[in-house]
Amino acid sequence: MSEASSREADVLVIGAGIVGAACAHTLAASGLNVRVLDAGRAGATAAGMGHLVVMDDNPAELALSQHSLALWRELAPQMPAGCAFSPCGTLWLAADAAEMQAAEEKHARLAERGIDCVLLGDSALAHAEPALRPGLAGALKVTGDGIVYAPAAASWLMAQGGKRIQLEQAEVVRIEGHKVQLADGGYRTAPMILLANGIHATALCPELPIRPKKGHLLITDRYPGKVRHQLVELGYITSAHHSEGPSVAFNLQPRPTGQLLIGSSRQFGTTDPEVEAAMVAQMLQRALTYVPALAGLNAIRSWTGLRAATPDSLPLIGRHPWREGLWLAVGHEGLGVTTATGTAQLLAAQMTGATPAFDPVPYAARRFAETAQP
Repeated sequence: MSEASSREADVLVIGAGIVGAACAHTLAASGLNVRVLDAGRAGATAAGMGHLVVMDDNPAELALSQHSLALWRELAPQMPAGCAFSPCGTLWLAADAAEMQAAEEKHARLAERGIDCVLLGDSALAHAEPALRPGLAGALKVTGDGIVYAPAAASWLMAQGGKRIQLEQAEVVRIEGHKVQLADGGYRTAPMILLANGIHATALCPELPIRPKKGHLLITDRYPGKVRHQLVELGYITSAHHSEGPSVAFNLQPRPTGQLLIGSSRQFGTTDPEVEAAMVAQMLQRALTYVPALAGLNAIRSWTGLRAATPDSLPLIGRHPWREGLWLAVGHEGLGVTTATGTAQLLAAQMTGATPAFDPVPYAARRFAETAQP
């Protein structure tokens, strides 16, 4: 590539996963020329569940996920079948009276924000999902949630940019001001650089407070109609933000193929990609306490992935605190697919000088003192 062509982009995006792809798509729609550099590692986007779910562990998480879901629903009618979008909704399951109270509190928070949701008692829940074990107290149904096949969605998002988005398979090994060095010794330059390569971001910016959180998933053979909604135990929220040690929580998705995708587990302190039988066993045992019939189904594959986690479980979105020209879209942990569209909207507004649709401050990297100065 010539030196002249290496400068054609207004923005270099490092990473072609769902977050990088969504950012490239939105930046291109804003009139910018984007070059996406991807090392071809097939990271969290390929390994994750692809859920699109409103999360409300804190106000910033709720704002980002709500805006993101609205954007996904706008995109859904345009997406091809290969993106496997399904507006299946989520059932947050309450095992007992205490969890049902938590469901009621969650309902109040979401309803206050205008999010379509309804409480189901035990009999209504049994009618909605007959495969669930008897005795559950009820559930909160969030009707606007869904699922998508993230690798296909990422490719589709970039394709929508036409000539404004150029994808290059190349590994970035160093960021130097307004240029990046590639593994083959070449350079690419642009006025703005966006880091969106998930868990690999710390190789280029070791000052970022990101660490890996390993997860396991398992998928079954095809059983159409077995489960209708995404099923999540209310204890998932505690597990998802468990800061130390391994944990599991029940999360099950009905894929459009008829397969059932079962999660989830969390482990810190390891980057070993191997499937660990003990973690899969714990995950399945938890799932069986909610859907006993899973014991008779055929599992065809299990795998692992690494989520990029920050200390407060919120992503880093916006300008790097002290590296001029560098922007960040990393640290999304298990919500990268859900929040990719909102992240892209927020970043594009900041990068083009437009007014953000919601407050960008909670996601700014400067909230961590260790990134505030070189």
